[in-house]
Amino acid sequence: MATMMPLQSPLVPAETRKFTRALSKPGTAAELRQSVSEVVRGSVLVAKPKLIEPIDYENVIVQKKTQILNDALREMLLFPYDDFQTAILIRQRPYICSTVPDNAEKEAHSLFVTECIKTYNSDWHVVNYKYEDYSGEFRQLPNKGTKLEKLPVHVYEVDEEADKDEDAASLGSQKGGITKQGWLYKGNMNSAISVTMRSFKRRFFHLLQLGDGSYNLNFYKDEKISKEPKGSIFLDSCMGVVQNNKVRRFAFELKMQDKSSYLLAADSETEMEEWITTLNKILQLNFEAAMQEKRNGDLHEDDEQSKMDSSSSSLDSYLPEITKASRDSETKFKSESRVKLFALDPDAQKLDFSGIEPEVKPFEEKCGKKILVKCHDLSFNLQSCVAENEEGPTTNVEPFFITLSLFDIKYNRKISSDFLVDLNHSTVRHMIPNAPHQFLNGSSDCLHRIKDIIPEVMLQYPKQGVFSVTCPHPDIFLVARIEKVLQGSITHCAEPYMKSSDSSKVAQKVLKNAKQACQRLGQYRMPFAWAARPLFKDASGTLDKNARFSALYRQDSNKLSNEDMLKLLADFRKPEKMAKLPVILGNLDITIDNVFPDIPNYVNSSYIPMKQFENSTKTLVTFEVEEFVPCIPKHTQPFTIYNNHLYVYPKHLKYDSQKSFAKARNIAVCIEFKDSDDEDSLPLKCIYGRPGGPVFTRQAFATVLHHHHNPEFYDEVKIELPTQLHEKHHLLFTFFHVSCDNSSKGTTKKKDIVETQVGYSWLQLLKDGRVVTNEQHIPVSANIPSGYLNNQEPGTGKHSGPEIKWVDGGKPLLKVSTHLVSTVYTQDQHLNNFFQYCQKTESGAQALGADLVKYLKSLHAMEGYVMIAFLPTILNQLFRVLTRTTQEDVAVNVTRVIIHVVAQCHEEGLDSYLRSYVKYAYKAEPYIASEYKTVHEELAKSMTTILKPSADFLTSNKLLKYSWFFFEILIKSMAQHLIENSKVKLLRNQRFPASYHHAVETVVNMLMPHITQKYKDNPEASKNANHSLAVFIKRCFTFMDRGFVFKQINNYVSFFAPGDPKTLFEFKFEFLRVVCNHEHYIPLNLPMPFGKGRIQRYQDLQLDYSLSDEFCKNHFLVGLLLREVGNALQEFRDIRQIAISVLKNLMIKHAFDDRYASRSHQARIATLYLPVFGLLIENAHRIDVKDISPFPINAAGSSTKEEAVSLPASNPLVTPQKSVNALDNNLHKDLFGAISGIASPYTSSTPNVNCVRNADSRGSLISTDSGNSLPERHSEKSNSLDKNQQTCTPGSSVVRCDKLDQSEIKSLLMCFLHILKSMSDDALFTYWNKASPPELMDFFTIAEVCLHQFQYMGKRYIARNQEGLGPIVHDRKSQTLPVSRNRTGMMHARLQQLSSLDNSLTFSHSKFHDIITAEISSSTTTPEAGQNPHQNMSWTLFL
Repeated sequence: MATMMPLQSPLVPAETRKFTRALSKPGTAAELRQSVSEVVRGSVLVAKPKLIEPIDYENVIVQKKTQILNDALREMLLFPYDDFQTAILIRQRPYICSTVPDNAEKEAHSLFVTECIKTYNSDWHVVNYKYEDYSGEFRQLPNKGTKLEKLPVHVYEVDEEADKDEDAASLGSQKGGITKQGWLYKGNMNSAISVTMRSFKRRFFHLLQLGDGSYNLNFYKDEKISKEPKGSIFLDSCMGVVQNNKVRRFAFELKMQDKSSYLLAADSETEMEEWITTLNKILQLNFEAAMQEKRNGDLHEDDEQSKMDSSSSSLDSYLPEITKASRDSETKFKSESRVKLFALDPDAQKLDFSGIEPEVKPFEEKCGKKILVKCHDLSFNLQSCVAENEEGPTTNVEPFFITLSLFDIKYNRKISSDFLVDLNHSTVRHMIPNAPHQFLNGSSDCLHRIKDIIPEVMLQYPKQGVFSVTCPHPDIFLVARIEKVLQGSITHCAEPYMKSSDSSKVAQKVLKNAKQACQRLGQYRMPFAWAARPLFKDASGTLDKNARFSALYRQDSNKLSNEDMLKLLADFRKPEKMAKLPVILGNLDITIDNVFPDIPNYVNSSYIPMKQFENSTKTLVTFEVEEFVPCIPKHTQPFTIYNNHLYVYPKHLKYDSQKSFAKARNIAVCIEFKDSDDEDSLPLKCIYGRPGGPVFTRQAFATVLHHHHNPEFYDEVKIELPTQLHEKHHLLFTFFHVSCDNSSKGTTKKKDIVETQVGYSWLQLLKDGRVVTNEQHIPVSANIPSGYLNNQEPGTGKHSGPEIKWVDGGKPLLKVSTHLVSTVYTQDQHLNNFFQYCQKTESGAQALGADLVKYLKSLHAMEGYVMIAFLPTILNQLFRVLTRTTQEDVAVNVTRVIIHVVAQCHEEGLDSYLRSYVKYAYKAEPYIASEYKTVHEELAKSMTTILKPSADFLTSNKLLKYSWFFFEILIKSMAQHLIENSKVKLLRNQRFPASYHHAVETVVNMLMPHITQKYKDNPEASKNANHSLAVFIKRCFTFMDRGFVFKQINNYVSFFAPGDPKTLFEFKFEFLRVVCNHEHYIPLNLPMPFGKGRIQRYQDLQLDYSLSDEFCKNHFLVGLLLREVGNALQEFRDIRQIAISVLKNLMIKHAFDDRYASRSHQARIATLYLPVFGLLIENAHRIDVKDISPFPINAAGSSTKEEAVSLPASNPLVTPQKSVNALDNNLHKDLFGAISGIASPYTSSTPNVNCVRNADSRGSLISTDSGNSLPERHSEKSNSLDKNQQTCTPGSSVVRCDKLDQSEIKSLLMCFLHILKSMSDDALFTYWNKASPPELMDFFTIAEVCLHQFQYMGKRYIARNQEGLGPIVHDRKSQTLPVSRNRTGMMHARLQQLSSLDNSLTFSHSKFHDIITAEISSSTTTPEAGQNPHQNMSWTLFL
């Protein structure tokens, strides 16, 4: 009863099992089954595989130097001498000169300023690996994809027969063509009238494939499709199918080549989507067929060279007496046009960009969305001629001045500096007399570096500015503030401009007053009007070009500040509120546009011209307007240029309570920047001037409010700061009462006094080494004695300086704010303190480890945006401290800070800046053995400390997650150390001290437990650390003792064991994949004979066809890989697929590597992979012939299934029973019968020798098919190739007996065929000569399986399999495999012939070719079901 229960009819749906119903969620069953199977596996004693000690690579190279140099293919055995080199790339600067002032480095005394300047002045330091293009996977090879390898077009009998037997109408569906039918509504799109609901007619549509492969969509009045259709839509002419719901629901449109279209509609959305999907699939097939015809029309080109190499085979060097014979056959072989086998593999044709690293670019200056603002005209309704003789153009009657800036009402801030524009006519400008001499005297330290490049006159009247916005959105406004020369109150001055009556008399009166005011008060300005316009339509930065400036609103003297402006803009889109504002009649013509790259005649915010600058006075210069980027890390970028600006904003003066001065109403504020408080000291000429004046001035005046005791200001003063600031640098504010009354009353002797000083105030710029920013409230004094900076603020105690008379008792009457935009000064206290302490220790002060650790720990509190902005400077200094410290605690804390910085960059998505730093900016400090240490050694030691189990787990997790950065620093530091200290010329084992070897080994050993134990709790960190370690180990082959690196790989592998979870297998094979992709992987494996004495005969060749200990030692990497693949084949399906994929992709890379394109190169590489034969033979019993064979299977197999149920199935891992010779022969007899298609192997006479366990979600079921597998080889194998060799086998005698999947079998057989095709004649003949008859039987059995695996079954068979319709039972005449009634006997006879051959050399590769060709005759193969027949592989092309 028990044995009969599972045999349930497949037609009856099985009831859901209680086990399944109890699961909490779908998919849990597979997880539980895998867990149970792992427990079962654990019950079997599985020992770790024995580690094979690798060769001492460096010593072997020296010992076998003569043999290597005499080898014709010695380039495959030696690393090139020019493998890597360091280089300096000149930094590409966009400006015509450096942004750093010439004398900046001399002036700089602060360590931070000095290091910043070094950063901006330095060029890029890179390490170039000459063969790096070969260090990725095969898809990244430099020549991959340049030529598509093609096969000639073939016509197959199986397809011809199908064409004859079936008529064109039915062929589509029987061949597996796409068919569909159903009711649709058809709209008449070609009528003169527009399509409406009524114009749709219900028709029955039938999709049909014609004999030529094209598709028609026929439609009928009813479902009788045997009649003539009412019409047809030829899908060959269809260009696309799109949904169109404009006229009717569930409608879709077929767009044709002649620009006409068909409108169809379904009854439901589901039907509509089905029709659209089906039709799109047909369009895709049509496109692919057209492309294939185009390709087939091209001439077949082959990129393999047919030239002869100096050595025609690997045996030539050792067997000179047979060189000529083998060369002749090889010449003939190579003269034929051959296609690379792997070129037709589906995996090789897939596009996979997952392994391609993004291109790393140097740091570059980036801006947000750029907007070009062009200022054309400002005109008011009051117009007249201002010339004395009234000869000239009609213009505004007085000069006006525009200030443009950007305001963001969403974030409530001003986001740009001011752009000052003077659009006055030249005659109007002359109304203001020339500036006093005091503004022009002296020279400017800021200007001298550009005055020789660009004439000052070109910068005097800006009209075009470029604003940039990092975060565009619709709530950003361009605001224009309009000022005029001071005359009186705003209301009084604006009144004439607000009337629309006859203005000629009014204009003359205003002109007269304006001329007087300009002559007397020309340097003073007053607020007048403002206007605004939105910039963007949306958050993506689309410019709102159609928007215009608003009306010109009169300024309100009580609402002048930027805060008031933001409130006004908040109501900008509310007409009812804006209508209440008084309007001045006039027009402001300013347009905006997008900025094109390489805009000509462009100067940055420091007036340094970009390249493509035309130095002519007629040139219209475009000015960059500085953006105030938000202090957010994600919007910050590392600084690349020198910039040192301070923006000063006097905001408010409270003078209503002062008693010191009689008159203080029309108050003007004069701002100066001074470097001394001496009485006769002059202010520095470093303030950016107004249009029309000098580029730099000594003073700047804020706007004046008439009759205000408590004036508000909105002015911005831009200052170019000196490179090095000191404690004497300060801002001096001088207040004047300006007399606006120009009355002629009184005595003429009394001098007209325009301005009277009414106070002074000052603000020292540096406080604790940092520039004072943000809002400050400072007192005002009535006098300014010499040495005034020494005074303490009032109320803070005694002071030693001169007496100061404070206004209003020393209350903080002046409110002023400053904003620093500098790339050489930081506002971050923690960063500033750290650099100050480093400067103290560098200048000779005793470095206290505890203090330095304190400052290092405080860097964790550094602002994120500051960290990004000064990233290269900060990291350079940290690495400098790392190499100069003598205390481990300091070194560890330095590394912790670096980990923090790296983690912050990643968390903000800015890791590209770190990659740029490593590749271009990082430069190791000069190495002085007695003073400094190397970064790579100190960093490795610190990493070891942080990875200790007792260390902070949060820090260690970050180190794991972002370990790529630290390993890349190690790699670059090693490279620079070797080149700069000329150690690259030394032997590998002398390049680095023993202490560094120990540090590297310790890092590997400390890192591995984290990887193998944290993969569940912290999968991303473990995965990243594993990959980064692999990249580091791979690159160590370039610099270090290669034998030492082999040992580190052994250390790595020792942390894994059979039965590990799937994730750990993925880690291990990812590591092996990366390491084996080294550009010099072939030389690392030394593909050369290791036998003793001179080789006289081919029998003496010590070629390894099995994974012996000696093979794994001499060819370490390939031996390890094959060993791990062999072990993985005993694991679950997912693990097997990972391992097979790594092996196959590596072999594909060898095949496509243009350095090894010749036949002799490929033959030499094949010797490294000969043990793959052994792996396949060991797993031959797991190749399922029934799944491979397309032929019908006899029902007689059912008796076998019943017998198999009684087999013990307690453990899926069983050791297959060894069969006797007779049984073995019976198995092969049945097998060959199945292969030839004349007998079934699934009979009751075939005994069961193993049980099967699947590793997927059906893994709990025991397969009862036993006869459908290739049998185990019997004990005669003891006389095989393994004889006298200690074989490197998996760590247990347990062998899996579940069948391999089709994809696994296909990949393994592709590898088998590639080795077979590539190996030399002598290697193949040696194999045949030394192999036992059972092994030869296995060899040819696998060859037969290849024939069936890649057999071409015809287009119909492929199409039906794709549609899931099942195979077609072919008639005998349509088989591609010729029927051979005596196939088994013939094969046995051939094998006996082979085994009886003597040691002569008459049997070569061509004889094998004849044998195989005789067996498979005109059979064809395909790498993937579903491809066109002419793409299929032919054995005659490969062998």
